[in-house]
Amino acid sequence: MKYYCIGIKGSGMATLAEILSDLGNKVTGYDDYKSYKFTQEGLEKRNIKIYYDGNHDIDKDTIVTYSKAFSTKHPEIKRVMDLGLKIKPYNELLGDLSKKFKTIAVCGTHGKTTTSTMISHILSQTKGCNYFIGDGSGFADIKNKLFVLESCEYQKHFLSYEPSYAVVTNIELEHTECYKDIDEIIKTFEIFANKARLVVACGDDPNIRKMKLNNKAIYYGFDEKNDVYATNVKLNNEGSEFDVYMEGKLYGHFDIPLFGKHMVLNALACITICNIEGVEKESILKLFETFQNAKRRFKEKTFGDIVTIDDYAHHPTELKVTIESAKQKYPDKEIVAVFLPNTYSRTEALMEDFVSALKLADKAYVMDIHCDRERKEDYPNVSSDAIIKKVPNAEKISVDTVQKLLAHKNAAICFMSCANIYEILNEFEKLLKNKK
Repeated sequence: MKYYCIGIKGSGMATLAEILSDLGNKVTGYDDYKSYKFTQEGLEKRNIKIYYDGNHDIDKDTIVTYSKAFSTKHPEIKRVMDLGLKIKPYNELLGDLSKKFKTIAVCGTHGKTTTSTMISHILSQTKGCNYFIGDGSGFADIKNKLFVLESCEYQKHFLSYEPSYAVVTNIELEHTECYKDIDEIIKTFEIFANKARLVVACGDDPNIRKMKLNNKAIYYGFDEKNDVYATNVKLNNEGSEFDVYMEGKLYGHFDIPLFGKHMVLNALACITICNIEGVEKESILKLFETFQNAKRRFKEKTFGDIVTIDDYAHHPTELKVTIESAKQKYPDKEIVAVFLPNTYSRTEALMEDFVSALKLADKAYVMDIHCDRERKEDYPNVSSDAIIKKVPNAEKISVDTVQKLLAHKNAAICFMSCANIYEILNEFEKLLKNKK
């Protein structure tokens, strides 16, 4: 089969392209973004051609899919429509893949990328598994029976998937541009979870507990009423350690090189799934020691007394746990937040929560809101200035004023966004290298 992926540098589309290629298909793609993007690594390894204009031929038997970030009015999408090519939505292609394997679908407002990465790290080195991680990391071998699939609720995409297991990490208000309220979000997760024969879910989350499940559920968390729970949790500047109990009995003591209680919860979901799949506890323990987090999840670089942290955090809860994790690992450093808000609707709906999260940092910088699917004129009262006014010691920053960050000494500087925050991060790291 031949596939043409429009928006191929998007984290999800890049991952899908990698998997399609691994399964023996011929894959090419198009993108507007000409500069290097971290998602290109896997594409380049597979020699997947990326086009930046519409001046190339496409075979008539090619199946086209495109990122939802692209409007149907985009010139390249209009071109393939005019050519009469078959177009299949991105989520439906993933749904087809989920039917071919025993799929472990990991969903949730937060933590799904890290949890998916944890599970695939252990299963790929024990039983063998395919995986779709929403950071641009994908792999498939037709001989593998298991498929770890990060499952996003955006525009209810994950309802196209057919999971054997559904892992639900948490449920919060998010994607307010396509969900009217939290009740609709809970109901959508409920529909998805009920498609699986087994649900593994965080029992500490009140919104998860509101789901009406028709299938078997295993709950995990810190509360001892859960089927699987962590206790004796100790967080320090080297990581996190805790005891795991299953059905009231001690399963084992775990020591992971990750920071924050949210990472303990992610690990519990992973341990539960791997145990169900028959992976030995000793293998789980050993493989946690070599776990490397997903791309753009608390990625650190050190420049003298300055540590830069690149994180995909874009929801208030994610900002909060990223800042808290930095405090845990670097208790003697100033913690600085650099935040690029994404979408006007999210910023408007969660404004006060963003303010509360940024107040946790010693200093906060906020960039102008980025959005490629909403119009600024539709949100006249929504801006990053509204956040800045409510956060003490906060100020505006941009790529052009990045030198402001040079004033900080002995600091951990957290660059947070799901948008192109790496542009200002790269400029700052250049300044640090030149200064050195």
